Amino acid sequence: MLLDSKVVIVTGAASPRGIGKATARALAAQGALVVILDLRKEDAESAARDLGDAHLGLACNVTDKEACIAAAKAIIEKYGRVDGLINNAGITQPLKTMDIEAANFDAVVDVNLRGTLYMSQAVIPQMRKQKSGSIVCMSSVSAQRGGGIFGGPHYSAAKAGVLGLARAMARELGSDNIRVNSITPGLIQTDITGDKLTTDMRADIIKGIPLGRLGDAGDVANACLFLSSELSAYLTGITLDVNGGMLIH
Repeated sequence: MLLDSKVVIVTGAASPRGIGKATARALAAQGALVVILDLRKEDAESAARDLGDAHLGLACNVTDKEACIAAAKAIIEKYGRVDGLINNAGITQPLKTMDIEAANFDAVVDVNLRGTLYMSQAVIPQMRKQKSGSIVCMSSVSAQRGGGIFGGPHYSAAKAGVLGLARAMARELGSDNIRVNSITPGLIQTDITGDKLTTDMRADIIKGIPLGRLGDAGDVANACLFLSSELSAYLTGITLDVNGGMLIH
């Protein structure tokens, strides 16, 4: 077992076909005690029950720092430690530059970037006490290539900010034996994207992917598992591309 009895938090993990839920399953299969955080308590608890009785589901809005701190406190009270955090919670909006209003910008940046910071801040004190921990931050290929298929420029900006934040935290926290890494998924088939791709769009996109297929949530989940485990013990500050070759650089 790669994560035997390790306590790992996954934010935004209640959606049945999402990256977060797939990651939670992959972690649990390798022995982790998984904590699923999502906006609705009922959804988080249901998703945790799907994994088994040892796992925990909690309500948490990652844009609310006090909510993040309260969730971390509850987790530490139950399990006594926090070994990993997957900052998966995110939203996107398919807007063009001139259509982005202040509310759009704030919503996308708050969940994707501020939420990553707040949840990380909530667990870092415990990881420092332990002198160990792994934080994985979910960015996007759109941060690297200047836009994606569905996300607007504000989404690209937020996800690029995640990369900068993760690298800076990696540099700061390395002396505490806390590793911080990022994942940049390409186009992954989830509940968010599943109903938006026409047959023609899918065919055109696949033409630009050397591996000849769209990604699925399990592809990203396996990357999260790798970065959460001791297999990546000497990796920090890296960006792991999971895009089938959509972007090679």
